[in-house]
Amino acid sequence: MTYEIVFLILLSMISDILSQCSNNDVYRNMLEKKTLNFTQIAGRVGYAVEEYDVITQDSYILKLFHIPGDKTKPVLLMHGIIDCADTFIVRGNTSLAVTLARAGYDVWIGNTRGNRYARRHVYLNPDEDVEFWDFSFHEHGFYDLPAIIDFVLDRTGEKRLSAIGHSQGNTIFLVLGATRPEYNEKVNLLIALSPMCFLNNLQNVASLMVHSMPVLEQIYTIAGQEEFLGDDTIVSRMFRAFCGCKRSYGVCAYGIFFPIAGSDPDEMESDFFPTIVAHYPTGTSKKNAVHISQIGMKKKFLSYDYEFRNVDVYNSSTPPEYDLSKVTMKVALFAGKNDQISTIRDVKLLRSRLPNVVEFKIVDHKRFNHIDAVWGRNVHKYLFPDILEVLETYR
Repeated sequence: MTYEIVFLILLSMISDILSQCSNNDVYRNMLEKKTLNFTQIAGRVGYAVEEYDVITQDSYILKLFHIPGDKTKPVLLMHGIIDCADTFIVRGNTSLAVTLARAGYDVWIGNTRGNRYARRHVYLNPDEDVEFWDFSFHEHGFYDLPAIIDFVLDRTGEKRLSAIGHSQGNTIFLVLGATRPEYNEKVNLLIALSPMCFLNNLQNVASLMVHSMPVLEQIYTIAGQEEFLGDDTIVSRMFRAFCGCKRSYGVCAYGIFFPIAGSDPDEMESDFFPTIVAHYPTGTSKKNAVHISQIGMKKKFLSYDYEFRNVDVYNSSTPPEYDLSKVTMKVALFAGKNDQISTIRDVKLLRSRLPNVVEFKIVDHKRFNHIDAVWGRNVHKYLFPDILEVLETYR
Protein backbone atom coordinates (compact mmCIF):
# COMPACT_ATOMS: atom_id res chain seq x y z
CA MET A 1 0.00 0.00 0.00
CA THR A 2 2.89 2.35 0.76
CA TYR A 3 4.27 2.00 -2.78
CA GLU A 4 0.85 2.76 -4.25
CA ILE A 5 0.63 5.98 -2.22
CA VAL A 6 4.15 7.05 -3.29
CA PHE A 7 3.29 6.31 -6.91
CA LEU A 8 0.09 8.39 -6.71
CA ILE A 9 1.98 11.28 -5.12
CA LEU A 10 4.65 11.20 -7.84
CA LEU A 11 1.99 10.96 -10.54
CA SER A 12 0.22 13.97 -9.05
CA MET A 13 3.49 15.96 -8.94
CA ILE A 14 4.31 15.13 -12.56
CA SER A 15 0.79 16.00 -13.69
CA ASP A 16 0.94 19.31 -11.85
CA ILE A 17 4.31 20.25 -13.32
CA LEU A 18 3.30 19.28 -16.86
CA SER A 19 0.09 21.27 -16.52
CA GLN A 20 1.89 24.39 -15.36
CA CYS A 21 4.52 24.03 -18.07
CA SER A 22 2.01 23.54 -20.86
CA ASN A 23 -0.12 26.47 -19.73
CA ASN A 24 2.77 28.89 -19.43
CA ASP A 25 2.99 30.72 -22.76
CA VAL A 26 5.98 32.72 -21.56
CA TYR A 27 7.88 29.53 -20.82
CA ARG A 28 6.94 28.02 -24.20
CA ASN A 29 8.34 31.10 -25.94
CA MET A 30 11.54 30.82 -23.90
CA LEU A 31 11.93 27.14 -24.80
CA GLU A 32 11.53 27.89 -28.50
CA LYS A 33 14.42 30.34 -28.26
CA LYS A 34 16.53 27.78 -26.42
CA THR A 35 16.24 25.16 -29.16
CA LEU A 36 18.41 27.06 -31.62
CA ASN A 37 20.85 24.88 -33.56
CA PHE A 38 24.63 25.19 -33.38
CA THR A 39 24.94 27.78 -36.16
CA GLN A 40 22.14 29.92 -34.74
CA ILE A 41 23.63 29.93 -31.25
CA ALA A 42 27.01 30.96 -32.65
CA GLY A 43 25.36 33.71 -34.67
CA ARG A 44 23.69 35.08 -31.53
CA VAL A 45 27.11 35.61 -29.95
CA GLY A 46 28.71 37.08 -33.07
CA TYR A 47 30.40 34.13 -34.78
CA ALA A 48 29.75 32.97 -38.33
CA VAL A 49 29.79 29.20 -38.78
CA GLU A 50 30.60 27.15 -41.84
CA GLU A 51 28.82 23.80 -42.19
CA TYR A 52 30.14 20.78 -44.06
CA ASP A 53 28.91 17.27 -44.74
CA VAL A 54 31.61 14.66 -44.21
CA ILE A 55 31.01 11.21 -45.70
CA THR A 56 32.63 8.27 -43.97
CA GLN A 57 34.20 5.22 -45.61
CA ASP A 58 31.00 3.28 -44.86
CA SER A 59 28.73 6.06 -46.22
CA TYR A 60 27.43 7.82 -43.10
CA ILE A 61 26.95 11.58 -43.50
CA LEU A 62 28.24 13.66 -40.59
CA LYS A 63 27.66 17.37 -40.06
CA LEU A 64 30.88 19.23 -39.25
CA PHE A 65 30.81 22.81 -37.93
CA HIS A 66 33.67 25.28 -38.38
CA ILE A 67 34.35 28.62 -36.70
CA PRO A 68 37.21 30.02 -38.82
CA GLY A 69 40.42 31.16 -37.17
CA ASP A 70 44.15 30.76 -37.63
CA LYS A 71 44.48 27.79 -40.02
CA THR A 72 47.81 26.87 -38.48
CA LYS A 73 46.02 26.20 -35.17
CA PRO A 74 43.21 23.72 -35.94
CA VAL A 75 41.45 22.17 -32.96
CA LEU A 76 38.73 19.53 -33.19
CA LEU A 77 36.04 19.13 -30.51
CA MET A 78 34.21 15.80 -30.10
CA HIS A 79 31.17 15.28 -27.89
CA GLY A 80 30.15 12.44 -25.59
CA ILE A 81 27.45 9.76 -25.74
CA ILE A 82 23.87 10.73 -26.75
CA ASP A 83 25.23 14.24 -27.26
CA CYS A 84 26.14 16.42 -30.24
CA ALA A 85 28.14 19.49 -31.27
CA ASP A 86 25.68 21.77 -29.45
CA THR A 87 27.24 20.78 -26.13
CA PHE A 88 30.32 22.89 -26.92
CA ILE A 89 28.41 26.11 -27.62
CA VAL A 90 25.21 25.88 -25.61
CA ARG A 91 26.63 28.27 -22.98
CA GLY A 92 27.12 30.92 -25.67
CA ASN A 93 29.87 33.46 -24.88
CA THR A 94 31.31 31.34 -22.08
CA SER A 95 31.25 28.05 -24.02
CA LEU A 96 34.39 26.15 -24.99
CA ALA A 97 33.91 26.64 -28.74
CA VAL A 98 33.63 30.41 -28.38
CA THR A 99 36.51 30.56 -25.88
CA LEU A 100 38.79 28.81 -28.38
CA ALA A 101 37.59 30.98 -31.26
CA ARG A 102 38.22 34.11 -29.22
CA ALA A 103 41.77 32.85 -28.57
CA GLY A 104 42.37 32.64 -32.32
CA TYR A 105 42.06 28.89 -32.86
CA ASP A 106 40.56 27.41 -36.01
CA VAL A 107 37.70 25.56 -34.34
CA TRP A 108 36.07 22.45 -35.79
CA ILE A 109 33.20 20.74 -33.99
CA GLY A 110 32.30 17.20 -35.05
CA ASN A 111 29.32 14.89 -34.73
CA THR A 112 29.26 11.10 -34.59
CA ARG A 113 26.78 8.95 -36.45
CA GLY A 114 23.31 8.66 -34.99
CA ASN A 115 22.84 12.05 -33.34
CA ARG A 116 20.62 14.88 -34.58
CA TYR A 117 23.31 16.22 -36.92
CA ALA A 118 24.46 12.84 -38.24
CA ARG A 119 21.29 10.86 -38.75
CA ARG A 120 21.93 10.42 -42.45
CA HIS A 121 23.45 7.87 -44.81
CA VAL A 122 24.09 7.74 -48.54
CA TYR A 123 21.99 4.59 -48.92
CA LEU A 124 20.24 3.76 -45.64
CA ASN A 125 17.18 5.38 -44.07
CA PRO A 126 17.46 5.57 -40.25
CA ASP A 127 13.66 5.34 -39.92
CA GLU A 128 13.35 2.23 -42.07
CA ASP A 129 16.67 0.38 -42.22
CA VAL A 130 17.80 -1.25 -38.97
CA GLU A 131 21.27 -1.64 -40.53
CA PHE A 132 21.75 2.10 -40.05
CA TRP A 133 21.92 1.54 -36.27
CA ASP A 134 24.43 -1.31 -36.37
CA PHE A 135 27.24 0.64 -34.76
CA SER A 136 28.83 1.45 -31.42
CA PHE A 137 31.65 3.74 -30.37
CA HIS A 138 33.97 1.37 -32.26
CA GLU A 139 32.63 2.70 -35.57
CA HIS A 140 32.82 6.25 -34.23
CA GLY A 141 36.54 5.74 -33.75
CA PHE A 142 37.28 3.54 -36.74
CA TYR A 143 35.23 5.39 -39.39
CA ASP A 144 33.85 8.73 -38.16
CA LEU A 145 37.01 10.22 -36.69
CA PRO A 146 39.32 9.40 -39.62
CA ALA A 147 36.86 11.00 -42.05
CA ILE A 148 36.55 14.14 -39.91
CA ILE A 149 40.29 14.44 -39.22
CA ASP A 150 41.23 13.99 -42.87
CA PHE A 151 38.63 16.58 -43.89
CA VAL A 152 39.96 19.17 -41.42
CA LEU A 153 43.59 18.59 -42.37
CA ASP A 154 42.77 18.81 -46.06
CA ARG A 155 40.96 22.11 -45.53
CA THR A 156 43.63 23.68 -43.35
CA GLY A 157 46.66 22.29 -45.15
CA GLU A 158 48.12 21.19 -41.82
CA LYS A 159 49.62 17.77 -41.09
CA ARG A 160 48.28 17.61 -37.53
CA LEU A 161 45.48 18.96 -35.41
CA SER A 162 44.84 19.24 -31.70
CA ALA A 163 41.71 17.70 -30.26
CA ILE A 164 39.50 18.07 -27.22
CA GLY A 165 37.09 15.32 -26.29
CA HIS A 166 34.44 15.03 -23.63
CA SER A 167 33.50 11.67 -22.11
CA GLN A 168 32.96 9.20 -24.98
CA GLY A 169 34.45 11.84 -27.25
CA ASN A 170 37.76 10.58 -25.84
CA THR A 171 36.89 6.88 -26.02
CA ILE A 172 36.69 7.15 -29.78
CA PHE A 173 40.19 8.66 -30.01
CA LEU A 174 41.51 5.70 -28.02
CA VAL A 175 39.79 3.34 -30.46
CA LEU A 176 41.25 5.32 -33.36
CA GLY A 177 44.80 5.21 -32.01
CA ALA A 178 44.56 1.49 -31.21
CA THR A 179 42.92 0.29 -34.43
CA ARG A 180 44.31 2.76 -36.97
CA PRO A 181 47.66 3.68 -35.41
CA GLU A 182 48.73 5.76 -38.42
CA TYR A 183 46.31 8.43 -37.16
CA ASN A 184 48.37 8.96 -34.03
CA GLU A 185 50.65 11.07 -36.21
CA LYS A 186 47.74 13.26 -37.25
CA VAL A 187 46.71 14.18 -33.70
CA ASN A 188 49.21 16.53 -32.10
CA LEU A 189 47.49 16.45 -28.71
CA LEU A 190 44.29 15.07 -27.22
CA ILE A 191 42.89 16.97 -24.26
CA ALA A 192 40.63 14.43 -22.60
CA LEU A 193 37.92 16.01 -20.43
CA SER A 194 36.26 13.45 -18.14
CA PRO A 195 37.68 10.63 -20.28
CA MET A 196 35.64 7.45 -20.50
CA CYS A 197 37.59 4.24 -21.04
CA PHE A 198 37.74 1.98 -18.00
CA LEU A 199 34.50 1.84 -16.01
CA ASN A 200 35.74 -0.35 -13.18
CA ASN A 201 34.80 2.03 -10.37
CA LEU A 202 31.47 3.49 -11.41
CA GLN A 203 29.60 5.14 -8.57
CA ASN A 204 26.01 4.74 -7.38
CA VAL A 205 23.36 5.21 -10.09
CA ALA A 206 25.90 5.08 -12.92
CA SER A 207 26.86 1.58 -11.83
CA LEU A 208 23.22 0.56 -11.55
CA MET A 209 22.53 1.80 -15.08
CA VAL A 210 25.39 -0.21 -16.55
CA HIS A 211 24.30 -3.40 -14.86
CA SER A 212 20.65 -2.92 -15.83
CA MET A 213 21.44 -2.41 -19.52
CA PRO A 214 20.95 -6.10 -20.50
CA VAL A 215 17.33 -5.87 -19.33
CA LEU A 216 16.84 -2.58 -21.17
CA GLU A 217 18.39 -4.13 -24.27
CA GLN A 218 15.80 -6.90 -24.20
CA ILE A 219 12.99 -4.37 -23.88
CA TYR A 220 14.32 -2.40 -26.85
CA THR A 221 14.72 -5.59 -28.88
CA ILE A 222 11.17 -6.72 -28.15
CA ALA A 223 9.93 -3.26 -29.15
CA GLY A 224 11.97 -3.40 -32.36
CA GLN A 225 13.75 -0.18 -31.41
CA GLU A 226 17.39 0.27 -32.41
CA GLU A 227 17.67 4.04 -31.90
CA PHE A 228 18.53 5.00 -28.34
CA LEU A 229 17.21 8.30 -26.94
CA GLY A 230 16.96 10.05 -30.29
CA ASP A 231 15.20 13.42 -30.60
CA ASP A 232 11.91 11.97 -31.80
CA THR A 233 11.81 8.78 -29.77
CA ILE A 234 8.98 8.40 -27.27
CA VAL A 235 11.30 8.37 -24.26
CA SER A 236 13.05 11.58 -25.28
CA ARG A 237 9.79 13.36 -26.01
CA MET A 238 8.41 12.37 -22.62
CA PHE A 239 11.65 13.45 -20.97
CA ARG A 240 11.55 16.88 -22.60
CA ALA A 241 7.85 17.32 -21.86
CA PHE A 242 8.47 16.76 -18.18
CA CYS A 243 12.02 17.99 -17.54
CA GLY A 244 11.90 20.90 -19.99
CA CYS A 245 10.06 23.04 -17.45
CA LYS A 246 11.97 25.08 -14.90
CA ARG A 247 9.63 23.82 -12.17
CA SER A 248 10.88 20.28 -12.76
CA TYR A 249 14.49 21.19 -11.92
CA GLY A 250 14.35 19.66 -8.45
CA VAL A 251 12.98 16.35 -9.71
CA CYS A 252 15.04 16.05 -12.91
CA ALA A 253 18.37 17.60 -11.91
CA TYR A 254 18.49 15.97 -8.48
CA GLY A 255 16.67 12.83 -9.54
CA ILE A 256 18.35 12.10 -12.90
CA PHE A 257 21.39 14.17 -13.84
CA PHE A 258 23.18 14.57 -10.51
CA PRO A 259 22.82 10.96 -9.31
CA ILE A 260 24.38 9.78 -12.57
CA ALA A 261 27.05 12.44 -13.17
CA GLY A 262 27.71 13.85 -9.70
CA SER A 263 25.91 16.70 -7.95
CA ASP A 264 26.97 20.27 -8.71
CA PRO A 265 23.94 22.59 -8.66
CA ASP A 266 26.12 25.71 -8.64
CA GLU A 267 27.39 24.80 -12.12
CA MET A 268 24.05 23.69 -13.60
CA GLU A 269 21.59 26.19 -12.20
CA SER A 270 17.80 25.99 -12.48
CA ASP A 271 17.54 28.89 -14.95
CA PHE A 272 19.83 27.12 -17.42
CA PHE A 273 18.48 23.60 -16.92
CA PRO A 274 15.66 23.86 -19.53
CA THR A 275 18.28 24.78 -22.12
CA ILE A 276 20.17 21.57 -21.40
CA VAL A 277 16.98 19.53 -21.69
CA ALA A 278 16.22 21.17 -25.05
CA HIS A 279 19.59 20.05 -26.42
CA TYR A 280 20.14 16.71 -24.68
CA PRO A 281 19.83 13.78 -25.23
CA THR A 282 20.19 13.67 -28.99
CA GLY A 283 20.50 10.02 -29.85
CA THR A 284 22.76 7.09 -30.56
CA SER A 285 22.28 3.38 -31.19
CA LYS A 286 21.15 0.72 -28.75
CA LYS A 287 24.33 -1.14 -29.67
CA ASN A 288 26.46 1.78 -28.48
CA ALA A 289 24.75 1.84 -25.09
CA VAL A 290 25.18 -1.93 -24.80
CA HIS A 291 28.89 -1.67 -25.68
CA ILE A 292 29.42 0.85 -22.90
CA SER A 293 27.65 -1.43 -20.44
CA GLN A 294 29.80 -4.39 -21.51
CA ILE A 295 32.95 -2.47 -20.62
CA GLY A 296 31.55 -1.62 -17.22
CA MET A 297 30.47 -5.16 -16.44
CA LYS A 298 33.57 -6.93 -17.80
CA LYS A 299 35.93 -4.28 -16.40
CA LYS A 300 38.03 -4.32 -19.56
CA PHE A 301 38.30 -1.96 -22.53
CA LEU A 302 36.98 -4.50 -25.03
CA SER A 303 35.62 -4.58 -28.54
CA TYR A 304 31.90 -5.27 -28.81
CA ASP A 305 30.90 -8.66 -27.43
CA TYR A 306 28.79 -10.51 -30.00
CA GLU A 307 28.66 -13.54 -27.69
CA PHE A 308 28.02 -16.66 -29.83
CA ARG A 309 29.01 -14.71 -32.98
CA ASN A 310 32.45 -13.73 -31.64
CA VAL A 311 34.17 -16.59 -33.46
CA ASP A 312 32.74 -15.40 -36.77
CA VAL A 313 33.64 -11.77 -36.14
CA TYR A 314 36.94 -12.06 -34.27
CA ASN A 315 37.98 -15.68 -34.79
CA SER A 316 37.90 -15.92 -31.01
CA SER A 317 35.29 -16.81 -28.42
CA THR A 318 35.95 -13.54 -26.59
CA PRO A 319 36.19 -10.01 -27.99
CA PRO A 320 39.73 -8.56 -28.15
CA GLU A 321 40.86 -5.76 -25.88
CA TYR A 322 41.84 -2.47 -27.48
CA ASP A 323 45.64 -2.23 -27.33
CA LEU A 324 46.20 1.12 -25.61
CA SER A 325 49.97 0.79 -26.04
CA LYS A 326 49.38 1.72 -29.68
CA VAL A 327 47.78 5.04 -28.72
CA THR A 328 50.97 7.07 -29.04
CA MET A 329 49.43 10.52 -29.52
CA LYS A 330 50.11 12.97 -26.69
CA VAL A 331 47.25 12.93 -24.17
CA ALA A 332 46.34 15.37 -21.39
CA LEU A 333 43.86 13.92 -18.89
CA PHE A 334 41.45 16.14 -16.93
CA ALA A 335 39.45 14.48 -14.15
CA GLY A 336 37.14 15.53 -11.32
CA LYS A 337 36.84 14.24 -7.77
CA ASN A 338 33.04 14.33 -7.96
CA ASP A 339 32.75 12.54 -11.32
CA GLN A 340 30.57 9.45 -10.81
CA ILE A 341 31.36 8.06 -14.29
CA SER A 342 34.98 8.91 -15.09
CA THR A 343 36.22 8.30 -11.58
CA ILE A 344 39.70 9.34 -10.46
CA ARG A 345 40.68 5.69 -10.01
CA ASP A 346 39.63 4.78 -13.55
CA VAL A 347 41.35 7.82 -15.08
CA LYS A 348 44.53 6.90 -13.21
CA LEU A 349 44.22 3.37 -14.60
CA LEU A 350 43.93 4.85 -18.09
CA ARG A 351 47.02 6.99 -17.43
CA SER A 352 48.97 3.86 -16.50
CA ARG A 353 48.02 2.16 -19.79
CA LEU A 354 48.75 5.01 -22.18
CA PRO A 355 52.36 5.49 -23.34
CA ASN A 356 52.32 9.24 -23.89
CA VAL A 357 50.37 11.07 -21.16
CA VAL A 358 51.87 14.55 -20.94
CA GLU A 359 49.52 16.03 -18.34
CA PHE A 360 47.26 14.66 -15.61
CA LYS A 361 45.13 17.29 -13.94
CA ILE A 362 42.48 17.01 -11.25
CA VAL A 363 40.21 20.00 -11.87
CA ASP A 364 40.41 22.59 -9.10
CA HIS A 365 36.71 22.64 -8.30
CA LYS A 366 35.76 20.18 -5.59
CA ARG A 367 32.31 19.38 -7.03
CA PHE A 368 33.47 19.07 -10.63
CA ASN A 369 31.36 16.26 -12.10
CA HIS A 370 31.01 14.44 -15.42
CA ILE A 371 29.05 17.18 -17.19
CA ASP A 372 30.57 20.39 -15.84
CA ALA A 373 33.30 20.48 -18.51
CA VAL A 374 30.74 21.29 -21.20
CA TRP A 375 27.74 22.72 -19.32
CA GLY A 376 29.24 24.28 -16.20
CA ARG A 377 28.39 27.92 -15.48
CA ASN A 378 31.90 28.86 -14.35
CA VAL A 379 34.20 26.47 -16.23
CA HIS A 380 35.40 29.38 -18.36
CA LYS A 381 37.01 30.68 -15.16
CA TYR A 382 38.53 27.58 -13.54
CA LEU A 383 38.95 25.07 -16.41
CA PHE A 384 39.29 26.76 -19.78
CA PRO A 385 42.44 28.73 -18.85
CA ASP A 386 44.16 25.40 -18.13
CA ILE A 387 42.96 24.01 -21.45
CA LEU A 388 44.39 27.01 -23.33
CA GLU A 389 47.66 26.71 -21.44
CA VAL A 390 48.02 23.02 -22.33
CA LEU A 391 47.16 23.71 -25.96
CA GLU A 392 49.86 26.36 -26.20
CA THR A 393 52.42 24.25 -24.34
CA TYR A 394 52.14 21.29 -26.72
CA ARG A 395 51.61 23.06 -30.04
